[in-house]
Amino acid sequence: MLLAELTWSDVAALDRNTPVVFPVAALEQHGRHMPVFTDSLLMGEIARRAELELKCEVLFAPLQWLGNSHHHLDFPGTLSAEPRVYLDLLCGLLENFIAHGFRRLVILNGHGGNDVPGKQAVFEVRQRHRDRSDLLLLFATYWNLVADPSKAHPGLQQQVMGHACEWETSMVLRLNPGLVKGHASVGEVPFGNPFEPASRGWIMTDRSQPGHVGDPTHASAEKGEDLFQAFTAGTVSMLRRVIEWDGASWEG
Repeated sequence: MLLAELTWSDVAALDRNTPVVFPVAALEQHGRHMPVFTDSLLMGEIARRAELELKCEVLFAPLQWLGNSHHHLDFPGTLSAEPRVYLDLLCGLLENFIAHGFRRLVILNGHGGNDVPGKQAVFEVRQRHRDRSDLLLLFATYWNLVADPSKAHPGLQQQVMGHACEWETSMVLRLNPGLVKGHASVGEVPFGNPFEPASRGWIMTDRSQPGHVGDPTHASAEKGEDLFQAFTAGTVSMLRRVIEWDGASWEG
């Protein structure tokens, strides 16, 4: 179900155990070869496919395209919410539907920079409702819902998600090849090891002058379709666990 197409009385009639999904992404630079709306295009497509498969079992809110992208602000065209503003926005989305009586709320993410505020949001909202034992508040990033996305297509070279990389470039080629400009000649920017397993504070220019990380030269629309299928399957599998949750237990 698409929230944007329902009336308020339609929503009022829904079972309050219906999972509600809030897709979130970003508008930010994606190297010299990819559009600034990449993350939102990809998250929107995965949400679209998942909604078609789940039909009336899950309610999908419209995509929230503004994300936390301050680490990309050195590149023109990037739009970013202030980190605390963004965190409060996510908390507000959850609180809105808690106020409407819904109990199973999922923030479905398509941008790495949203990871920290997204996890903090579900943590904070849960603390505000300490007296409740029937709330399920989740934050999930789509590429983490598949055990090994690199196996989605036999020709994939990349092992993990990068930025404007083989994976993302392939998926945009699948959606709209006219939006990709000269990916075969931009060259590789290695992932490197930023003091892992520590978590380093960084901005994109610390890692990449052109703005991408990975090697988009191997991208293809065929790989993109296989990745979409894998990521959609992972998303649907996770949401089915939300549907089947017993309403009280820790595990699901």
